[in-house]
Amino acid sequence: MIGNIGNILTLLGSLGMFLFGMKIMSEALQKLSGERMRAIMRTMTGNRFAGVGTGCLVTCLVQSSSASTVMIVSFVNAGLLTLVESIGMIMGANIGTTTTFWLVSLFGFKFSISSIALPVMGFALPLLFMRKPRLRDTGEFFMGFGLLFLGLMFLKDSVPDIRSRPEILEFITSFTGHGIWSTLVFFVFGIVLTIVVQSSSVAGAITLTMAFKGWIDFPSACAITLGENVGTTITANLAALGGNVQAKRAARVHLIFNLIGVLWAIILFKPFIAFIEWLVPGDATSPTGMPIHMAAFHSIFNLTNTALLIGFVPQLARLAERIVKDRPAATARDHVDYESPLLPHTGELNLAEAERDVQRMGAITREMLNGFTDLFVQPPTDPVALEARVKALKELEKESDRRAIETTNYLLRCTAGGVSDATMTRVTAMLRVVAELEDICDCGYRLVLLAERKQRKQREFPPEVGKQVAHFASLVLQFMDFYSGRLSTGVPAADMETAYQLENQIDDFRKNLRKASMQRMRASGDTIKAEMLYIDVLNNMESIGNHSLNVLQALRHGS
Repeated sequence: MIGNIGNILTLLGSLGMFLFGMKIMSEALQKLSGERMRAIMRTMTGNRFAGVGTGCLVTCLVQSSSASTVMIVSFVNAGLLTLVESIGMIMGANIGTTTTFWLVSLFGFKFSISSIALPVMGFALPLLFMRKPRLRDTGEFFMGFGLLFLGLMFLKDSVPDIRSRPEILEFITSFTGHGIWSTLVFFVFGIVLTIVVQSSSVAGAITLTMAFKGWIDFPSACAITLGENVGTTITANLAALGGNVQAKRAARVHLIFNLIGVLWAIILFKPFIAFIEWLVPGDATSPTGMPIHMAAFHSIFNLTNTALLIGFVPQLARLAERIVKDRPAATARDHVDYESPLLPHTGELNLAEAERDVQRMGAITREMLNGFTDLFVQPPTDPVALEARVKALKELEKESDRRAIETTNYLLRCTAGGVSDATMTRVTAMLRVVAELEDICDCGYRLVLLAERKQRKQREFPPEVGKQVAHFASLVLQFMDFYSGRLSTGVPAADMETAYQLENQIDDFRKNLRKASMQRMRASGDTIKAEMLYIDVLNNMESIGNHSLNVLQALRHGS
């Protein structure tokens, strides 16, 4: 009994080491190429074929289809990818994930793994202590690579050879030889296995090991592999639970695409298996030959499925739209789920959603100032209409507050698992930008309340004041447009000169208007209350100019 428990724990520990190595390797690759991958995702999805190539490339780089599909869902959620564009990338991610199968098949079962893993880890060790971030990240990648293969070695050793446990063969044989029913049993086993370990790579390593040890024959291994293709779609669907409608549709397309592929593969299962056995050299029934045949089956299945369905991308999108209906009032707080421990860490790749929220906050600040200008210069004469307009602007201010809290929390969660130094600098800048934009929105709402008080208390101003406020607001709006256009692109050094000039213009304009207001107060004591309100307006508009400069300085720091 104790021996059996020890064997189970050894098996779980081997799986844990394999999964931990995969995690470290994937996260290190994200650190090394996160910004470049985000740029590739934005620019290389113009058509479905480019999308397939992009999805394949990104998945090969991060060595995790789960991470790449979660990233795709995140981009769809942020509006940076359309549903149709995402479908090509999802197809490419399915092709890219087959590289892990080939990696494990070629190196995991043909060589002495310890002769590969330990020297690689030895090479990685000094890199972990280097000052340069890219060298440290490279060291993490090789350390993860070594742990992955070390875990695979322990996994091979912890799975008993079938010859020493003939009772296991008897049990498994009872599920084989029943035609389509046997295929379905092993297919379901593949789904359950992938859901339990939450990684198609780990599930694939287990399947390869079972085949290598003689537990299952080649057709059974292929049926399990088909199940793993469906089981891996659970990750994207879990991620999309907190996302918007389009994110949910992208996740459903991933599931539909793989289900359609599995359907034709099961119908044509025997001839498909025979084709792989004919195509790939070697004996598919031998322990050393079966892993290569399984890798070929996995790749050809995904390549064929993509070739069959790439012409039906619009139809797949429409099917997803019919399955996931539009919500009547989708809230802007939707984010791809990031807190679930079942999901891969993709902090390097998921900043797109935070960038979307920052841009929306920038748009809110502009809407708020425009609302103030309208209320101050051309206020509604009907008290009910005035109240309704102020209430609408109050809702904008609440949205800004909510987004500030949610975006801050989201950015902190994205960085909790470790990101590159460059990404951390960008996140730090974004956190400051969020705080400054919230302050701008607060100033804007204070201006709205001042305009409401002016109308409610019937404060009278000289005719030129309305024109001066409108002109002042146009200067501030110019500054807002300046930083809004750079929220996603960064701020080059030359633009900071323009920013300082705009801020100085705002300061000078406020001083001149304030001086004129003081002169009017000295000339007539009856206008003191109105002029004090006017000075509050000028002070808040200058504060917006100061916060706008802070936004640009933060963006410059994060560029």
